[in-house]
Amino acid sequence: MAVEAGRRPRISAASARSHTRKDGAKRGLATSVYAGLLRKFVLILGAVVGGLVYKAITPPPVKVLNSPGGPQVTAPRIETRDGRHIAYKEVGERESAKHNIIHIHGVGGSRHLIFPVSKEFVEELGLYIVSFDRAGYGQSDPNPKRSIKSDVEDVEDLANGLALGPKFYVIATSIGGYTGWGLIKYKPERLAGIAFAAPPVNFWWPGCPSADVKEAWDTQRIGDKMTLRVAHYFPALMNWYMTQTWFPKSSINSKGGIENFNQKDQEIMKKLATSAPLEHWKESTQQGDFESKYRDIMVMFSNWPFTPMSLENPFEIPVHIYQGTEDYLVPVALQRHVARSLPWVTYHELPGYGHFLNAYPGFADGVVQNLFQDSRQSLVS
Repeated sequence: MAVEAGRRPRISAASARSHTRKDGAKRGLATSVYAGLLRKFVLILGAVVGGLVYKAITPPPVKVLNSPGGPQVTAPRIETRDGRHIAYKEVGERESAKHNIIHIHGVGGSRHLIFPVSKEFVEELGLYIVSFDRAGYGQSDPNPKRSIKSDVEDVEDLANGLALGPKFYVIATSIGGYTGWGLIKYKPERLAGIAFAAPPVNFWWPGCPSADVKEAWDTQRIGDKMTLRVAHYFPALMNWYMTQTWFPKSSINSKGGIENFNQKDQEIMKKLATSAPLEHWKESTQQGDFESKYRDIMVMFSNWPFTPMSLENPFEIPVHIYQGTEDYLVPVALQRHVARSLPWVTYHELPGYGHFLNAYPGFADGVVQNLFQDSRQSLVS
């Protein structure tokens, strides 16, 4: 039948349904192909991103001591109870010493930065002072399971290995202070006395007054705040954060770090660059920053199994804390609270002093003198 001019031909319903099904099938096939490709793309992208994230947060391998091409061991070492080894350095005559002192170094330290008691004082008092590379530093084996308690055990193993007797003195510098508190908690019977030089305060210790915490937190630089948050809440990201270049980092690991200290500290840091033994600069973090400096920060600002303010002193050990009022790393406000909480602590606040107390003239001799004077008074009483 002829189609009238100007009118479209009629299409039967069956024919229309047939075309619709074919078009729908084509669209469905195309959608399925696109969906499959999208899923593959998402999976590949996820794998790539996951691999990059894993690579970023995974610490680099430790530069194994005595391995081919790795750092070589030249220092005397003591074996620990778990089969690791810790390297040490001595001042004074161990066999004839009247008093034995173990020095615990801070972040980025080493056995070479031994507590600088004057030679005259060492001879006059019959001192034997030993400093050691803490786990992962210098020529001491790393400890992937490092904790406050494991560091305490390292100190005890060192004392036993060197036959320092049932009691010894301890001087804990900076972040080495967490080991000092650990000794009071776990091994107080081994201590003849202990002194802390600018020990850090953990902002997450229970019992710290919120007003004091806020005041102290507000004094911290943005890079230090962010680093401490990562160490406390997201320790798995610590290696990535300390090596990335997008966000500000801790004063100890930033290019402008020296500017984050007071004027006296800056002068000390400049002098140390030339006065510290060359071996210190070569060896301190030679096994990698993660197993030395970063793990230090992670342990210090973790959730502790105890709080220093809750400690007791059953053996009446002489305990001294030294704190500079211009220490930009350790807030004096929180240090005051720690000292107030412990009536058996002798607190020394040093006006105008910064963080690197050991390098201030006469400081080391004064610390030893105060420790021994307290010890004598304890024996008399």
